[in-house]
Parts: sequence; C-alpha cells; structure tokens
Amino acid sequence: MSVTSTRAVTSSRTVRTRPLLGALRPRRGTPASGAGGRLGSARTDTDRRDLPGRTSIVESALYDADGRRVAGFTRLADTFRELRAHPGGMAWIGLERPDETELASLAREFDLHPLAVEDAIVAHQRPKIERYGETLFVVLHAARYLDQAEEVEFSELHVFVGPDFVVTVRHGACPDLAAVRTHLEAHPAMLARGPESVLYAIVDRVVDDYAPVVTGLDGDIDEIESEVFGGDAAVSRRIYELSREVVEFQRAVRPLQRVCGSLAKGAEKYGVTEEMQAYLRDVADHLTEVADRVESFRAALRDILTVNATLVAQRQNEEMTHLTEVSIRQGEEVKKISGWAAILFAPTLVGTVYGMNFDDMPELHWAWGYPAALVAMLSVSVALFAVFRWKRWI
Repeated sequence: MSVTSTRAVTSSRTVRTRPLLGALRPRRGTPASGAGGRLGSARTDTDRRDLPGRTSIVESALYDADGRRVAGFTRLADTFRELRAHPGGMAWIGLERPDETELASLAREFDLHPLAVEDAIVAHQRPKIERYGETLFVVLHAARYLDQAEEVEFSELHVFVGPDFVVTVRHGACPDLAAVRTHLEAHPAMLARGPESVLYAIVDRVVDDYAPVVTGLDGDIDEIESEVFGGDAAVSRRIYELSREVVEFQRAVRPLQRVCGSLAKGAEKYGVTEEMQAYLRDVADHLTEVADRVESFRAALRDILTVNATLVAQRQNEEMTHLTEVSIRQGEEVKKISGWAAILFAPTLVGTVYGMNFDDMPELHWAWGYPAALVAMLSVSVALFAVFRWKRWI
C-alpha cells in the first residue's frame, strides 16, 4: 500500500499537498500569506483543556514529514504544541468514546465542523462521507464475528481527516486500529504520503475484517440448513436472529460502497496518482465481493425460511392426519361398543320386565312363557347383530 503525494515549499518550510483534501490550509500559529488570511487563529496551551482524570485517548502520536514517529503523547495539548513545532508533520489521535470536552478541544484546534463533532459524540450514524471545508468526516461501521456466541458485533468508527491530522473516534471494540498504526509505522513511506494514506489503511482494515464475518455467517447458514431438515423446532428463532444480523451487516456494507465511490471521485478530482486509485479500487472490489455474499445470504435465508415454513406445515399436516386417523379408529371402536351394548340391552330389557314378579302379569303362569321370553331375547339380539353387521359397525 503506497500513496503518492507532492510537496510544496511555502514560507521557507515544507508542507504536504493533500490531493484528497483539496487546498492546503496554512499551519496553525503561522501568519497566512495571501488575501484570504489563515483559517485558524493562534492559541496558547492554556486555551486547550484536557479532561482531568480518565481520558479517552487511546494513542496520540506525531509523525514527521518522512513518516517517522516523532513522539507519543497522553495529553492533547502536548500533541497540538508538538504539531506546531514540526512543520510538515502529521498528528494521528485515536480516541475511544470521548466526551464533549475532548472533542471541543479538537474542534477548536483543527477547526472541525460542529455538525461533524455532534455526530461523533452522539454516534449511531449511518456509514457516510462528508466534506467540511478542508476536512473529511467519514463514518464507518466495523464488524467482527464472535465464535463462541455465534453472533456479529458491530462498532462505529468516526474519522476526521485534515491536511495535517487524523482523528479517529471509536465507539466499540473493533476495528483494531493499533494493528493499523503498527503496520503503517513499519512502513514510514506510507505515512509520509499524508493523512489520506491513514484513511485508506483504516478503510482497508474495516473491509478486511468483514471476511471473518462472512465466513462465520456462511457457517451459521450451513448449520441452520441442517437443523431445518433435521426437524429442530427452535430453528425458526435462529433463522430470524441470523436474518437480523445479515440485515445489519448489509446496512454497514452498502453505504460503505458509496463512501469508496466518493473517495474514488475525489481522487480523480484532486489528481491522486494511479497507484493510490488502484488501491482504492482494490478495496472497492473486496467490498463488492462482500456485498454480493451478504445479498446471497439474505436470499438463502429467505429460501430457508420458506422451506422451513413448508416443512413445518407438512409436519403439522402429518400430525393432523395422524390425529384424524386416531379419531376414526376411536369412532370405529365406539360404534362396536355401541352395537354390542344395544345387542345386550334387548335381552336385559326383556329379562328385567319379566323379573319384576308381579302377581297380575300377562303370561306369568303360562307354560310356554319362559321359552317364549328366551326366544324373544335371542330374536331381538340376532336382528340387532344383523343390522349392525350390515352397517359395518361390528
């Protein structure tokens, strides 16, 4: 990764020309030449207030015109003072969840736009790129895959890029900007090309971190497919949760494509070399691959959800069929029981009537009364049996 830059000599000191950032503003604390005057006013160290006690500064370092690290600082005021003492240098300040006091100090020193500062404090911004004068404000959504929890963690990163400074404001655990800084410090020639090289390296790292996320989501989808066809009842909830993560991931990737497109247009507008544009195109290509995979994930999850709904409906139909068959069998048993009960009820009725032992009853003293009662019982039973057999109840 290398970014070309040009150098111009102004007022007997060397400063960088930032192709992506437009015209170079005069060094703070130095009178401006020309009719326009300087954009920032000179301030003393007492005008800059650092937050007492706990600070959100992760790392703050100054780099000279050749990209070599000059020193690191724990206070913003020290960084500002040394930056003014090293013409052509660059400050790279990394913050994590800063408060209004620290961002106000940066805003006064680097003339940051109030709207951008407000966005950096509030967070919850969509990925975007905005230009405020000579300063670029870039919002990125980083992501990392948590293997143990099998979920995606998203973080928001805000980057201010000016002619001689880079300020990163991180709201979350990723990306690993320390690794980006270490890589660039190992290649001073890259840092020598100015803040735009830092911005490219950060965007490149964010896009590279998407690869493990894509791999993790791909594995989750494979597992879900197995669970769907394995009949796991809890898979519907997992499909829903994974769909939400994919949608959130897509919300991070799609706007970043527009950010890369804006950077590419800015490169053409401000005459960035072909080498730098090639690197930007490489990042855009990787990002396009990620976007395509994420879109395929959404389509796959839609299909899986449809298949799961079909399988659930099929299992429900099978259960209903089974219940219907059981109900039919129970009905057949009830009919058999009812038929035999009716058959047994007829002789019981006759026997009950003639078993009341009243003196005045027809045929009570008849010699053929007993055989006649038996014949009546048998006849009624046989007749009922024949009827139920004909109706297939028995």
